[in-house]
Amino acid sequence: MACFAIARIMLQHSYVENEAIPLHVNKVYSDNTQLQYAFYDLPFVCPPTGEKHAGYASGRRVSLNLGEVLRGDRIMASDYDLAMGQDNECRYLGSHKTDRKGVQRARQLIEDGYVTEYIVDNLPGATSFVTPDKSQKYYAAGFKLGFKDFSPTNGRPRYFINNHLIRRKGGRVIVGFEVFPKSIEAGHRDRDGCPQDVHGDNEGMELYLTQNSTIAARDFPHSSDQLPEEEVSDGMTLNIPYSYSVYYREDNKIEWSRRWDPYFNNQEEGNSIHWLAIINSLVISSLLTAVVVMIFAKTIIGDVRGRSKDGSAEEGRVKLKSRPPKLRSKPLHEKSAGLLEQKSENEEGDNSSDDEFVEDVSGWKQLHGDAFRSPHYAGLLPPLIGSGSQLVFMAFGLLILSTLGVLNPSFRGGFVSVGVGLFIFAGLVSGYFSARLYKTFNGSDWRRNTLQTALLFPGALFTTLFVLNLFVWAQASSTALPFGTLVGIVALWLLVQLPLVYVGSWYGEHYSKPYDHPTKTSKIPRQIPGQPWYTTPAYSVLLAGLVPFAVIFIELLFVFRSIWQDKSGYYYVFGFLSVVSFVNIVTVIEVTIVSTYVQLCAENYHWWWQSIFTGAGSAVWIYIYCVWFYWTKLNIQGLISGLLFFSYCGLGCAVYGLLMGTVGFITAYTFVRRIYA
Repeated sequence: MACFAIARIMLQHSYVENEAIPLHVNKVYSDNTQLQYAFYDLPFVCPPTGEKHAGYASGRRVSLNLGEVLRGDRIMASDYDLAMGQDNECRYLGSHKTDRKGVQRARQLIEDGYVTEYIVDNLPGATSFVTPDKSQKYYAAGFKLGFKDFSPTNGRPRYFINNHLIRRKGGRVIVGFEVFPKSIEAGHRDRDGCPQDVHGDNEGMELYLTQNSTIAARDFPHSSDQLPEEEVSDGMTLNIPYSYSVYYREDNKIEWSRRWDPYFNNQEEGNSIHWLAIINSLVISSLLTAVVVMIFAKTIIGDVRGRSKDGSAEEGRVKLKSRPPKLRSKPLHEKSAGLLEQKSENEEGDNSSDDEFVEDVSGWKQLHGDAFRSPHYAGLLPPLIGSGSQLVFMAFGLLILSTLGVLNPSFRGGFVSVGVGLFIFAGLVSGYFSARLYKTFNGSDWRRNTLQTALLFPGALFTTLFVLNLFVWAQASSTALPFGTLVGIVALWLLVQLPLVYVGSWYGEHYSKPYDHPTKTSKIPRQIPGQPWYTTPAYSVLLAGLVPFAVIFIELLFVFRSIWQDKSGYYYVFGFLSVVSFVNIVTVIEVTIVSTYVQLCAENYHWWWQSIFTGAGSAVWIYIYCVWFYWTKLNIQGLISGLLFFSYCGLGCAVYGLLMGTVGFITAYTFVRRIYA
């Protein structure tokens, strides 16, 4: 059973000379698959001995926060002995005999490009690279589990496992953790198990089984002794020795507070692209702002002025001058008197027209009696808007905390953990807005609405994750959530969020008034005329959603690379992301205003659900972008990995769609109330 903590923030730790430093092992992961595995669950690595190193018994699990568990981390103490400032040319870790299945598993993981993650002082072990001009170094978290090449004699593929690690670190405080993996054959080793020449040219530790399962692999160092796959028996084993070297090098160029910079130097190369994304967002948003200003300045204000000039609004109707009465025919001898009488009748007609109400024949003003008519499925709208308000609260909280630096790489899993915490706490906000909107629709059973708000969206999300988790469980992957974590999530949902939603709903029901509408709703619904093609739901949603997508699609590339290619998930360029997200929200607001106004001008008062779909329209394009990214940028293999990719993308788009749909609804509701006020 896995346990998780709410938060764990790494503080600076200074080590004295010879002080023991704990090294933790985490997991193996690959860009080519969505399945991750705990390091000590692999059948070909040395299992933990249980001995204490730096105060930790090897194999002991480290308590994880919820975000770490959800991202597949399984951090455990290791048998590596590290001491500050003490170089170690070679140290024998141990050897492990693996059978046919273990060898096949190792080959498959190497074929899929898996990398291993070790952790020292909360820094992930990294493979270092330099830029083409050799002016800058950057890190890629993790190091290769092994490598593959081809035999020069027969062209057969050969698989080598990296069984010797060379580690380099900083001085009194650890500012870097570089790992140089190396494959060294089992033969030519000293009695203590270390290679005779660590830094020389050595034959690699090839993964193959020999003809005699009792003979060590060093006696058959060449792949020509490898048996064909069909002749390998289950009783044969391969003994893999493991060793490591440790070197400390003082680096005065990197401060402890800046030690994560090398992990992001490769992202900084894309700063020009980030600025391009911001400029692109601002240009699109500025054009939309001009359109919205034009609507308010010329169209709506002009209509209201004309309305004030020709009549006035009273009880939701427009008072206009009626047509003059028809003239009555009179005899000729009454012509003169008739003219006087006719004039008097016309004057009386003008006076009586002040009390006669007729409908205007233009645009949105005709909908004054239907604009606030309750929509279809009105009972479903408040729970969705309530859950959407939770997501809005969570999103703004995460962006603010990330921009301020509270959420940073040293807080592993912090982004997800804090996000879940904000979402749970926002149950108060969800219950309040849901109850007040439900009250506006004259709902009578507020407790039922409370349960729908607390259970509908979170329940659908949890059910989908649980079903996907069954597939991952079958693969014995660390990506699968442990049973204890599932129980903890359900407890947070039902024992914390549900009561908070109830409290918010109770306050909204008993201490808040329903939203007031400036016009009265007529008893008989108005017949909606034929609609232009661009106001139909499908075209309107796709066209309106394309604009916000155009604002964010450049930044999406960096986010997708961080999530799907760099499994470590170190994307913390939140300065750019916050600006683009803010502009995206402004764009959704403006698009919703334009779309709602066009719909009202077409005399269609079904704007309630349409405003949600308009705000969420960009989620459709984001999912299409996911499909494009899958086929052009990723090399994901396997049915389960593909299923996980498209399912998680669908969930992400659904969450984003509900968030932006809520923003669109709030915008449209405020806009419609304003123009009819």
